[in-house]
Amino acid sequence: MGKKKSTTPSEDLLLLPAHSTASAAPIVDTHTHLVSTFTAYRTRYRTGKYENVFDFLRGLYTGKNVEAIVDVWCEAPVQRIWREIADAALMPEDRASKWGGIDYWFVMGVHPHEAKHYTDEIEKEIIEAMAHPRCVGWGEMGLDYHYDNSPRDIQQEVFIRQVKQAVRLGKPLTIHTREADDDTERILKEHVPKDHKIHIHCFTDSPAFARRLLDHFPNLYIGITGVISYSTNTDTATVVKQMVSSSSSLRILLETDAPYMVPANLYDSLPPLRSKLPLCHTAMIPWTAEFVADVAGRDWDAEKVMKEARENARKVYGA
Repeated sequence: MGKKKSTTPSEDLLLLPAHSTASAAPIVDTHTHLVSTFTAYRTRYRTGKYENVFDFLRGLYTGKNVEAIVDVWCEAPVQRIWREIADAALMPEDRASKWGGIDYWFVMGVHPHEAKHYTDEIEKEIIEAMAHPRCVGWGEMGLDYHYDNSPRDIQQEVFIRQVKQAVRLGKPLTIHTREADDDTERILKEHVPKDHKIHIHCFTDSPAFARRLLDHFPNLYIGITGVISYSTNTDTATVVKQMVSSSSSLRILLETDAPYMVPANLYDSLPPLRSKLPLCHTAMIPWTAEFVADVAGRDWDAEKVMKEARENARKVYGA
């Protein structure tokens, strides 16, 4: 029998075409998992052209107007490689040569899936990381009642612990919440000052929940990923519609959560494929912005959405 032919699209398709309306707008990805994305690439393309994280980033993002990324470290135990990556972005000359001029920032915390592994030692490591010059926040952390990979009482305990430390240090919060509206809202309102900076990452829960958070916390922003473009998710689009119906601005941040959630509308810009792209990456953000603009209505286009989100990233992370 002949060898089964791979259906994985050519890696050349990861090098995306210019977006039709937003190619000149600055891209700031406020939530990506850089090492995980590179690992996903090497897993699917074992003989791929990019041999390390920096080659991968420069290869896919050069010429795409990627201005900054916020990398997320949320494992327990903490991945030791974080310091090597972050230190490589300390000097301007390194950001020019290794990062292709892209500003690298990071946040660190423990994901609710990993809450059962949280320890005093891990917390100490995270607190030490908060002092790094490229660290701009604590997270992602929060509650996930969809998978319940950690018991809910432990998730809540660890979430509160991390929130208190982040508030003490004056660090913005990167929040993961899924199907845990009431407990997430209660914990945030009990333990976080109203004016604290908050990023609700990859929001997919109820629009009413989003409205309550936005009304209570004036410096809270809703993270939008490619999942807004999925037919299985209408809540995120409804949140955007509610924003534009009550304000002239969008309190959103654009993100990928790479390597997950390729925007569905991206495929309109690619040749027909036998299978989906195996990973998401930062240069896909213009297609998420395009979908947001279509939802927001006639006063918005992808470029305007990206510029608004870029300014919001400065407000939350200084990035």
